[in-house]
Amino acid sequence: MKEYAFVLSFAIPFFILLMIIEFTASKIKGIVVYRPYDTITSISSGITNVVKDILGLIVVIVSYQWMYNNLALFSISSSVLISILAFISLDFAGYWSHRFEHTVNIFWNRHIIHHSSEEYNLACALRQNFSALFAVFTFLLLPAAILGVPPKIINIIAPLHLFAQFWYHTRLIGKMGILESVIVTPSHHRVHHAINEIYLDKNYGQVFILWDKWFGTFQEELAQEPPIYGVKRPVATWNALEINFQHFWLLLKDAIRTKSWKDKCRIWFMPTGWRPEDVNKSYVVSTVTNPFELNKYNHSTSHWSSYWMWFQLLFSLLLLFHFFSQIGDVSFPYLLVYGIFILVNIYSFNALMDGHWTSLIAESFKFFIILGIWLKFGNWFQLPIYGIILWQLISLVISLAVIKEERAGLALN
Repeated sequence: MKEYAFVLSFAIPFFILLMIIEFTASKIKGIVVYRPYDTITSISSGITNVVKDILGLIVVIVSYQWMYNNLALFSISSSVLISILAFISLDFAGYWSHRFEHTVNIFWNRHIIHHSSEEYNLACALRQNFSALFAVFTFLLLPAAILGVPPKIINIIAPLHLFAQFWYHTRLIGKMGILESVIVTPSHHRVHHAINEIYLDKNYGQVFILWDKWFGTFQEELAQEPPIYGVKRPVATWNALEINFQHFWLLLKDAIRTKSWKDKCRIWFMPTGWRPEDVNKSYVVSTVTNPFELNKYNHSTSHWSSYWMWFQLLFSLLLLFHFFSQIGDVSFPYLLVYGIFILVNIYSFNALMDGHWTSLIAESFKFFIILGIWLKFGNWFQLPIYGIILWQLISLVISLAVIKEERAGLALN
């Protein structure tokens, strides 16, 4: 946990630097690839994913350690060969888990956040899930376990494999010649993120595009068919945490509403997007039929409050780095409280970007957390408590002002 946080301490600033470079290049080229609130949502999502991973908020169904201990048939002495096998095994497992997430209703819920942006840029690469609370695809690493790849090697290679998937989330790089035949390129992954009919459920590869070519899921990006990004059922919110559970909530409501007991059971494991016939007729869900007529979600607050959203994002990043510094210094229950505080803060200003009153509930909850930590430690995890209290008071006042302004605007309309 501490080692992973140490790596992230360097990776996160590097990712942000690359986003700044992409934003600058897009301005020079005159191409709009970033929208402010969309970007804030993307980075917010990345923070929630990191908090979940650091806290280990995931239930492992079958651990890789168990598979390695019980199923390994070989012992390889070459560290280079083991590292190569680990990387290839992770990429093979990544292809199939990615494919399952796109094609099975319940698994789509853990992946929808990554596709929810209606833009395509490096920031949307950070839209990683918070809702995948169960590790169900570890069994896909069975080949690595049989070959005798040690768990510690998997643990080292896995973050590197994940980080290698960041760079190709861009519209600014065209096709890359011979590399298009071997690795996943920006062109390949633009296809994957598109909702055009010809592009749907294609190019699942994470580093190597060969899996798609071998297993029949490859689609080239076509000049006459520019990709349109997002999801077929637009999420219509800037709230990263809400997006994480939006699809599950729809499945749950459909399972309750349908009169068929068979449909109540099978809805979870049917192809992504499938709904019971009776529910589909009675409870219509907005779906994109023509991607080229998509109206992007664009709810915005006042110009002055948008600065506050950026400040809140920056403050959340600072809290995240301070959270890293507390690993090993405070016990897990209090580290968990700190993580929850970061998540609630993100929910609050994400909801505020939608002009939603639930931001005020989150702000109130943050006060209770601050009070509890103050009574326990007399400070905020070794930081002056009065600074945190002052910031929280300002946060509450601004949230009230934004909600009041939002309601005034609705009244005028």
